[in-house]
Amino acid sequence: MGDFVGAALGFPAVLFSFMLAVVIGYWVLVLLGGLDGDLPDDLLSAVGLRGVPAAVTVSLMVAIAWFVSLVGVVLVDGVAARVAVLVVALLAAWACTRLLALPLRRMLPPASPSRSDFVGRMCVIRTGRVGRDFGQAEVTAEDGSTAIVQVRQTGDDDLRAGSSALIFDYDPEGEFFWVMAYEMH
Repeated sequence: MGDFVGAALGFPAVLFSFMLAVVIGYWVLVLLGGLDGDLPDDLLSAVGLRGVPAAVTVSLMVAIAWFVSLVGVVLVDGVAARVAVLVVALLAAWACTRLLALPLRRMLPPASPSRSDFVGRMCVIRTGRVGRDFGQAEVTAEDGSTAIVQVRQTGDDDLRAGSSALIFDYDPEGEFFWVMAYEMH
């Protein structure tokens, strides 16, 4: 057991040992209901790991990097070799996670658009007017589907059927979107 702890606390495995402890703590909190289990996945999309929940992706990457670095600590000595192990662990974690994400992506249902996904999108007004108490608009989601949503405006813009507007906020209490006039060029 002493050799295992020594390897887990050796460079570079110690970096991933700490991260692995954080990942395990995170999943314990998710299982106990303390967290909702979802993380933003903007950065993961940029490195080709989109389509799988970010918490799962990060957990896989950390576990794989920890294992590879642990093996590297046992097999090599010297600072230069251990730095190489760090690089290999990071690359192996990314490559293996990307390979594992492919079948996981197919098994998971496609994410349905949430209301917050519409904030920042353009919409087309579908009612005769939009005021502080009434209005509807059609908005297109990223997947190409459209939805008719309740909209309101705070200003005196002349928002009528067929005009374009920008959705800039969502009011969860009233379950409507705040919009403002926006000319598309």
